Amino acid sequence: MNTEETNVEMKDAQSISAEQKDATDAAQAAVDADATEADVSEADLDQEEQEKQPMTADGDRPAEAPAEGREEMEAEKNGSVRLKILDEAEEKFTGLNKEELLRVAGTPGWVRTRWALLLVFWLGWLGMLVGAVLILLQAPRCRELPATSWWNEGPLYQIGNIQAFTDVHNLKGLEQKMNSLSQLKVKGLVVGPIHVAPPDEAMSLRFEEISPDAGNLDQFKGVIQAAHRKGISVVLDLTPNYQGSSEPWFSKNSVTNVAERLKSALVFWLNEGVDGVQLSGVEQLASMAPSLWADIRAIIQNGTEKDLQRGSKRLLLGVTESSSAEDVSALLSSTGVDLLISSVLTSGDPEPTRYAETIQRLYSSHGQTKLAWNLGGRAEGHLASLVNPAHVKLYQLLLLTLPGTPVFNYGDEIGLMDGESKFPKMLWDFKEELNGTLQAEQTERLSFWNFFRSVTELRAKQHSLLYGDFHLLSNSSSSLVYLRVWDQNDRYLAAFNWGAEEEAVLQMNDAALPRHATVTISTNSSALPDGSGMDLMNLRLGPGQAALIKLPLTG
Repeated sequence: MNTEETNVEMKDAQSISAEQKDATDAAQAAVDADATEADVSEADLDQEEQEKQPMTADGDRPAEAPAEGREEMEAEKNGSVRLKILDEAEEKFTGLNKEELLRVAGTPGWVRTRWALLLVFWLGWLGMLVGAVLILLQAPRCRELPATSWWNEGPLYQIGNIQAFTDVHNLKGLEQKMNSLSQLKVKGLVVGPIHVAPPDEAMSLRFEEISPDAGNLDQFKGVIQAAHRKGISVVLDLTPNYQGSSEPWFSKNSVTNVAERLKSALVFWLNEGVDGVQLSGVEQLASMAPSLWADIRAIIQNGTEKDLQRGSKRLLLGVTESSSAEDVSALLSSTGVDLLISSVLTSGDPEPTRYAETIQRLYSSHGQTKLAWNLGGRAEGHLASLVNPAHVKLYQLLLLTLPGTPVFNYGDEIGLMDGESKFPKMLWDFKEELNGTLQAEQTERLSFWNFFRSVTELRAKQHSLLYGDFHLLSNSSSSLVYLRVWDQNDRYLAAFNWGAEEEAVLQMNDAALPRHATVTISTNSSALPDGSGMDLMNLRLGPGQAALIKLPLTG
C-alpha cells in the first residue's frame, strides 16, 4: 500500500468518525431534552401534590420539597392567596334562551301565577280608590272663603297731615317710610287731603293740584309706586273743604257745583293710580245731589278697563259724624259706600255693654266686609288722647280682632298723643338709643309698637281673625268677651277688662268651649305670659287688661 492510499483511508476514517460523533451528539441532545421535559413534568406534579396537601405544623411537613415549592408554601403561610384562573374552555351557565323561556312561560303553572298576580294588583288598586272616595265623602267640607276686597285684608292707616308725619315734611318723606308701614301689615294708606283748597272758598278749590306744602305730583306718583311694591294700596282723601270751618261741601248752594268738579277730578286721580277715594260728609252729598252722588259712586266703584283687567277694585270710603249704630247702619244702606268711618266707638264713656250692642247690631245687619272700626281720626285726634293711656294696648287689640276693617290714625301704633293740635309730630325715635327721662318714654312707645305689630302679623295669618264669625259670649259694665271662629281653623277668644281697680273673673260655661286654652298674646305679659295655659272656667283679668286666647280645634 502506497503512501497516497494510506492518506486517503485515514481521511475517510476521520470523516466517518466525525459523522458518528455528530450523530452521537444529536442523540445525546435528544435524550437530554427528553430528560428535561420529564423533570419539568415531574416538578409540576410534585408542585400540584404539595398544593393539595393541607398546611401542617413543622413536624407533619413532608421531608423534602423543592426550593420553589418551599417559597410558595412560605408565601401562602404569610397570607398570600393563589388564584386559579379558569380556562376559557371551562363550561359556564348562560341561562335559558328565548325558545326555552317561551316554552316555560306557556306552562299552566306560570299562566295561573300571572293571572293571580294581575288580579291581586287590580283588587288592591280598586280598594285604595274606594277608600279614598269614602274618606272624601265622610270628611267635613272646607268652608269657602267669603268674597273680599283688598281693604278687608288688613288695617287702613290714615295720614291726615304730611308735614307732621315725616321729617322732610313732604310726600317724599312718606315714600321713605314705606318699609316701616309694611312691617305693620298695613293694607291701605289714606293720604291727605293734599289738594289746594283755601278755607271756605269754593271758587278757589282745585282738586287736581297738590298743595306746595305737601309736595308735588311727581312725589305723589313715587308714593304710589313705593306703596304698590310693598302690597299697600293708596286712598286719596278728596274732601272739598277740609281746612274750612263750615260744612265739608262748603254751603248747601255749593254742593252741586263742587260735586260736578269732583267728577272730573276723580277720573284724573284714578288714572294716576290711586286705589280709592275718601270723602267726608257723604250723607250731605247723597241727600242733596243724589244723581251726582250716583255718578261719583259709578266712577269710583265701577273702575276703569285697566282695573277690570288686573282684577282690582277701588275703595269708596265715607266719613260721617254719626255716632249711633242705627244711623250708621242706615247710612251704609243708603249711601252705598264700601266702608264708613264713624264715631260709634268714640262717643261717650267706655261702656262694654254699649260696645257689645253696637258691634252686634252692625255685624248682624251688614256683615264684616262692610264694617270699619276706628277710634279717632283727622277731626277727632289720636287714640291715646281719646282713651285712658293705660288702655292703649287694650283698644289696639279690640280694633284688630273685631269683625271688619280696623282704621288707625298715624302714631296710634306707638301711643302718640295730641298736643297743641290734632296733628302732632310723628316720633320715629322709638328704636334709637336715648338717655335720661326720654328713655322711659321711648321704651313705652317701643312696647306699643311691638304689641301692635304682633297682633297685625297674627291677624294676617289666621282665617278666624280675618274672616271668622263673631260670637258674643259675655259682657258687663266692665268686661267684654267674644269668640272668632272660621271653619276648621284655630279659634280665638278675646277678653277685655275695662275696670280700673278690680280684677275681672270670667266664667265661660259655654258647652262649645274647652276647659283649658292657651294665651296667644296679652296686654300684660308679666301677669299672662304668651303661651301660658289658662282655665276658661276661671278666667282672671287684671284691671285694664286684655288677652287673646287660642282654643284647641276640638273641645
